Amino acid sequence: MTEKPIADHPLRYPLNIELHARPFPELSAPCRAAHLVIKQPSAAAKRDRLLDRAHLIALLDRFGAPHPPPQATQHSARLGRSHLKWEMHSEFVSYTLYADGVEDRPFDGKAFELFPKDWLSEAPGVVISSVLLRMETADFATESMPELSKKLAKWFVAESLTASYVVDREAVVATDFRIDEAGHVRFAIIANKGVSQRRLGRIAQRLLETETYMNASLLGFPVARRVASEVDDMEVELTAVYDHIVADKSKDSATLEALLELAGRIEKLASRAAFRFGATQAYAKIVEQRIVLLREARFEGRQLMSEFMMRRYEPAMRTVLSTKDRLHDLSARTERAANLLRTRVDVENAAQNKQVMVRMDQRAGLQLRLQETVEGLSVVAISYYAISLLNYLLTPVAPLLGLEKYQLLALLVLPVVALVWWMGKRLRSRLK
Repeated sequence: MTEKPIADHPLRYPLNIELHARPFPELSAPCRAAHLVIKQPSAAAKRDRLLDRAHLIALLDRFGAPHPPPQATQHSARLGRSHLKWEMHSEFVSYTLYADGVEDRPFDGKAFELFPKDWLSEAPGVVISSVLLRMETADFATESMPELSKKLAKWFVAESLTASYVVDREAVVATDFRIDEAGHVRFAIIANKGVSQRRLGRIAQRLLETETYMNASLLGFPVARRVASEVDDMEVELTAVYDHIVADKSKDSATLEALLELAGRIEKLASRAAFRFGATQAYAKIVEQRIVLLREARFEGRQLMSEFMMRRYEPAMRTVLSTKDRLHDLSARTERAANLLRTRVDVENAAQNKQVMVRMDQRAGLQLRLQETVEGLSVVAISYYAISLLNYLLTPVAPLLGLEKYQLLALLVLPVVALVWWMGKRLRSRLK
């Protein structure tokens, strides 16, 4: 079985980790387990969950096992001599098979034989986590711990082996977090004689959840690397924009347009990465909690699982967090630059508007003086037409008054002009 890790997601949907109670299995050592996590390559949070349910039912039907209730997010069933536990999560589904007894050859993968290859090939997604778990018992009072440490070193790669006492030294857990030739990560639990079945189940489930959520959180790492590369380019662009702001004030409008276009790209990138970054932080927190709940103690000088995580896992999570912070900081810096440039453009526009208003005021003054000049000419024109009308009206009356026609017109000029001027002035005063 060869599976490929998922490297890309649309990252558009809100994270919703189920918080319902998940009962721990009750296990009796020796036993073995096979754990499988399947996830859709994209838009997993909005996937058609009926496909997950149909895939589960296809497996149950092969063994004549009962179907889960409608809308169930958990299901347990007997598959032959093994016990299946199925869980539906926000972005993935997990299948865990527990079987009594252990193989003569550690981690030979027989536990996965109950997952048929043709059934796996029809899965609605790809495998992001595949775990083999081996559980044995030993009497810690009589067992040679150095010999047990040597046995674990044979099972795992020595340079990356982590081994520690857990839950008040009731068990020793070991792994190397390496993927073997068949694509599985291997875990071993050596439980002290007399440990309760429920405690063994809690230890096993916390180990499986640690591996599951660690892989789920690491899906954000390639996204962070890709986003970091784009952020590098955008930071160079933003620096160039700041240079234009300082050096060239004549192109503020063009610079503002370029800055707003850059801000739009940044927000688009942030919206695409928001879901994955949030999911990564949430999953990483779960991993941290599961390791804390194991309550590790040093075993024969071996490195603790928490130490391995600190060296190999936490740097990836810090990279994701750092990229998220850089993206947020870039958005804030771009907004500040846009506000600064917009303010300067507004100030320049206000200065230009002031100059326009001054020129408009000057033109208004010129128009007023021109209007006054025109009004003076209009008094003459109106007076001329008024005297012409009076000429026709009073010409027959002139002989009766003992005056010639031109004498009568000469006497009318000044009164008519004065009257027209007075009427125009009164009209202007009323308009004002």
